[in-house]
Amino acid sequence: MSSKINSLLTNLNDQLSFINLEIDNESTRCERAIEVILKTIKALKIVVQKTKFKTDAEEIKFFKEIKPQFTSKLIYYNTIFKIEMKKPNGGNRIVKKYYNNELVKLKAFFDNELEFYRYYRSRSTYLDHKYFLRSRFDIKMSLDSYYFEADTSFSTSHDYKVAKILANDLIQLYLENNLVLIGNKDNGEKSQRKPNLKMIWTSPKVALIELVYALHTEGVF
Repeated sequence: MSSKINSLLTNLNDQLSFINLEIDNESTRCERAIEVILKTIKALKIVVQKTKFKTDAEEIKFFKEIKPQFTSKLIYYNTIFKIEMKKPNGGNRIVKKYYNNELVKLKAFFDNELEFYRYYRSRSTYLDHKYFLRSRFDIKMSLDSYYFEADTSFSTSHDYKVAKILANDLIQLYLENNLVLIGNKDNGEKSQRKPNLKMIWTSPKVALIELVYALHTEGVF
C-alpha cells in the first residue's frame, strides 16, 4: 500500500507544482488544482478500501500523517479560491482590511481547537486510538457534525482536523505574504510622492512686504 500511496502523493505534488508555474491567475490556478486533488483523493480512497491495514499502528499512521497531506491541499486551494473570489474591489487599505479579517478567522479556528492543536503539535500519542482509528470515535470529545455524515471507511474523527491545521499554516502564510506585498506597494507610492515642504521666511517682515510690492509693481501676478 505504501508504495502506491507514495506514488500518488509524488504525482500530486508534481502536478500542483506545474499548475503553480503555468497559471498566473489565482482563481484559475485554484480551480485546476482542486480538480487534480479530487481525482487523486478518489484514487487514494480506492487503494485504502482494497487493502486492509495490518495493525492499528499502521492505520493510525495513515490517518494521522498520510491522508492529511492530501486533504490539506484540497482545503488550502478551496479556501484560497473562496478568499480571492470574495475579495472586494478597492484600494490597498480595503484589501488589507479584508486579508486581516481572514487572519482573524484562522485564529478563531485555533482558539476553538486549542486542546487538539496542542495535542497534535506536541506529537502526543495517548489518544491516537480514539482520534485516528475508524469507528472508534468518542462522542464525549465534542465531535464536529460533519464526521457523522462522512464515509467512515475512509475517515476518522480527527484526520480532517489535522488536515485543517496543515492547511491553515499555508493559508496564513499566503495572507501574510499578500499583506507584505501591499505594504511594499504603499511604501513605493509614498517614496514617489513629492514631500510636503514647509517654507519659512527668515528675513524681516518688512523685506517680505517690499518683495511682494515690487513683484506687484512689475505686474508678475
